[in-house]
This record gives sequence, C-alpha cells and structure tokens, in this order.
Amino acid sequence: MKLPDMKYTDRIAKRQQIKFGGLNHSMGAGDGDLWDMQNLTSDHYPVLASRQSRLLCNTLVTGGGLFSWDKLCWVDDTDFYFDGEIKGQVSAGQKVFATLGAYIVIFPDKCYYNVDSGEFGSMAAKWEGARLTFTNGIVYGEAATANTIQCEGVSWSDYFRAGDTVSISGCTMYSSNNKEATIHSIDGDKLYFSENAFTLAGNDGTQTYTENGKLSIARDVPDMNYLCENENRLWGCSDTVIYASKFGDIFNWHANDLLDTDSWTTDTGSAGVFTGCVTYGGFPVFFKEDHIYKIYGSLPSDFEALGSATLGLAAGSGGSLAVAGETLFYLGRNGITAYSGGIPQTVASAFGTTRFKNAVGGSDGLKYYVSMQDDAGNWGLYVYDTQRGLWHKEDGTHVTHFTRHAGNLYFLNEQGQIWIAGNPQDPPEGSVTEENVEWMVEFADFTGEDPNKKGVGKLQIRLELEEGATAQVWMQFDSDGRWHPVSRPMGENVKRSYYLPIVPRRADHYRLKITGTGACRIYSLVREVYSGSELRSKTGRN
Repeated sequence: MKLPDMKYTDRIAKRQQIKFGGLNHSMGAGDGDLWDMQNLTSDHYPVLASRQSRLLCNTLVTGGGLFSWDKLCWVDDTDFYFDGEIKGQVSAGQKVFATLGAYIVIFPDKCYYNVDSGEFGSMAAKWEGARLTFTNGIVYGEAATANTIQCEGVSWSDYFRAGDTVSISGCTMYSSNNKEATIHSIDGDKLYFSENAFTLAGNDGTQTYTENGKLSIARDVPDMNYLCENENRLWGCSDTVIYASKFGDIFNWHANDLLDTDSWTTDTGSAGVFTGCVTYGGFPVFFKEDHIYKIYGSLPSDFEALGSATLGLAAGSGGSLAVAGETLFYLGRNGITAYSGGIPQTVASAFGTTRFKNAVGGSDGLKYYVSMQDDAGNWGLYVYDTQRGLWHKEDGTHVTHFTRHAGNLYFLNEQGQIWIAGNPQDPPEGSVTEENVEWMVEFADFTGEDPNKKGVGKLQIRLELEEGATAQVWMQFDSDGRWHPVSRPMGENVKRSYYLPIVPRRADHYRLKITGTGACRIYSLVREVYSGSELRSKTGRN
C-alpha cells in the first residue's frame, strides 16, 4: 500500500525590514523597533541613517547665554557679545534674553543693548541724595502748580527720560509725596510732572519747600525669571506675579496713568510658582507645573489672565519651550508635551517609564530639539520630527541655550562650545566640521511573535557607507549582556548588500546592534530565522 507523501519543511523563514522608525524605549517594543540609538536621524526616513556632522562655530571660556536678534549674541563669563564684539558687562551666570524693537534685554541683570545705537546700559535707574525741592513749574509751556522737583547741580537726563514712571521715597515733611509719578518733561535740574502731582507748603499748597534726609527717585524694574515679547510689550513673570511693560517701552513697568500705553500686572492667586512663559498663537502664555494661563485683551484696561488646570511646564525646564511645526513643545512632569492652544498632549511614549528634568529646547522649524537629564543624572540630546512623529537620540550633549539664526539652529553646550545642529545653511566662515561621528543602533528583542526557541542563521544587510565610514554588526542572545561580533568592520565606499553567516544558536530571543563611525545609511535588513520547540534540545545546551 502506498503511503501519502509527507510535506517537508525546514521551518526556515526570511524576515525583511525596509522601514526603520524612531526610538521606542518601552516594554512594547518589538521586532524591528529601535530600543536605543546614538547619533541617528529621521532625515532619510524610512532609511536608517546617521546624523549629519555638526559645525563648531566658537568656544567660550564660560558660556552664560546664547541668543539671536539680527545678529548672533552671547555671554562669555561677564562679557556680552553682539556679532562677535564685546558691547557691555554683566554678572557671571546663566542668562534669559528677550527683545523689543531694537532692544535686547538680559536678565537677571536687567541690562539692555540697543542694536541700532550700540548703547548698553541698565533698564533700572536710581538717584539718591539728601536734598530735594518741591515747587511749581510748567506743563506744555504753561504755568503749572505743584508739579516740579528740583535738585541744584543734578542733570536729571543722566538718570531718567520723559515718560518714565518713577518712585519717590524718603519725604518726611509731606509723606504724601512718597509716591509713584510719571515724568512729563525734563529741563536740566528740574523734573516736571502733571499739575498738582505733589503737596507743597502754605495754606494754599502752592509754596515751595525743601525736603532733607535720605531721599531717592528710582525707575524700578521687577525681578523676573522668564520673559517674552508680544504686541510691542515685554511680558515676564516672577514666582507668582505676571508683568507687562509699558507699550513699546522696556524701561517702565509701573506706569498707571489710565492710558492705553500703561503697564500691567496681576497675581493669579493659584498655588505654585511660574515655571516659564512664551508667546504662542498671538498671546502671552504663562506656565506653572499644573496650570496654563493665557493673557487675553489688547489694552491694560481689558487684559485678563485665564487659566486652566492641565499639563503644565516642569520646574527647572523653562528653557524647553519651543515651537516646531506650528506646535509648542515643552517638558511637563509627565514627559515631553505638545500644546496647540487647547488640551496639551504628551508625546513621550517612546521613552517608556524614563523620566526627565532640567530640559532646554529649540527648533529648526520642523524638528524639536531637547537636551534633558534623566533620573540617573545622564544628559541626552533628543530630536522629535513633527512631520513623521518620530523620536531620535543624538548624544549626551548638555545644552544650556538654543537659538535660531539665519536659517540655522545654534546651541551652546555646558563646555562653552557654540555648534550648529541639523542641516546647516550658509554656515559662517571659520566653522569647523565635526569629524568621526560615532553612531549606534540597538534593536529591541526579536521574537517573531513566537514563544518557542528560535535561531538565526544568516543576516543580509544593505547599506551605504561614505568615504572613511565604517560599520559593524553585533548580536546578543537571551539578554545575557554579551555582544558577539557578527561581521568584521565594513568600510567600502559603495552601496551594496553584505551577507553575514551566523553560527546557529537557539534562544528565546535575540538582539541586533550596529555600530559605526562616519556617514551611513541602512536600506534593508533581512534575517534568516528558524523556529524550534519550547524546550532546549539538551539540558544545559543553548
């Protein structure tokens, strides 16, 4: 009797991957997902590629800040540079910058630089002395009563300007003259204010008198941790208070003359401190860790801070605010968050349970770059591609400031180096190209969705290495922590496939890692795998 033919199978299959995504450092990562990486980019997606070399533009002694407004500017130790030249002196330490018109302001120093005139100075001003005379004067060329302060020998224009709101203190004869008032005009040693601004001597209140003692006149600027510009006003916040400057005026923050150009301030009254601010969607937006406040209105009389309890900005990460692809990104307590004016959404699933802090962010327009520190204290520079929704990790750079200038994204690192990241356009003369960029990709566990033992017999990888670049393939079995070389370093300057035979080894799962230096693009990865049983073939045998 003839028996039926038995079907034969060697249970060998080929698994091909031609589409490589972004970082997926979560427990859900599977076959073909990228568990870890270094210096990779989404520029050539779906091809897996190393990032482009950066350009080193400058090295500072002690980097304190980096900013751009018409020209690139930075702080090196106590020197403020604009377009490569020292323009003024500031204190040492990290800086916050903002601009209004031709002015660049620098906090916490409360200094300014006028890019048109080249003037550098302090936003605040103060006169102190022992004698002030309160008298009558003029307004608009007409005689006015009780509106003048005179101090013989003082040139008030060395301290103040017409339109400044100043705080007067130290008056003892008439304490009502301790007040805030706006200077109408200046004439040598005379300050003219609005009529009847002060109390004078005499029964009719029109007699000149002199105050003696410890007197002062000051134009104060509040202490602010974060700044932004919106609708020709500077906006800022301290721990609990929001401030808006006088319209078009960086110097005045206490003007209250019931005019449309007045400054404005409010205390939201909610718990917690402000962690950052930014202009987004045409509105000043202020953040706490669990609140977001948007300022509505166009005039001080109708400004209103409307808040919502939602995913706010993590403390210590005020520098992470940046707009990429028309979306605002920042580090919240639950990870990197995307905000489009409504309800914020986290985009941090790629990081699994890893949590970060002390983030600083920047944007090239479409990609969001963020340098942040994990719970173990390690720094990493990550890039989110808003068009493809992919995360890639570059390296362990600790960035202190990002700024975009002339189409390029610049950053200042902790070592004081100023680099151009991404794909440079018309880089400045003298820039030095980074060499021998080391890259790495580690794939998540390969299981083939098969709970049985399995093995891999061959690998075929198609890649392109530019001149001088190298690549090498490694494997690890059953998470034993040991990486075994599968190939010798590959370095031919052609686009081709490499066929890599592997000594068979049964395992529950295995991992692949590819390392290299220089520019590389990986087009496909083919694994020749076979499936076995749920048991080892022999006790103690792999």
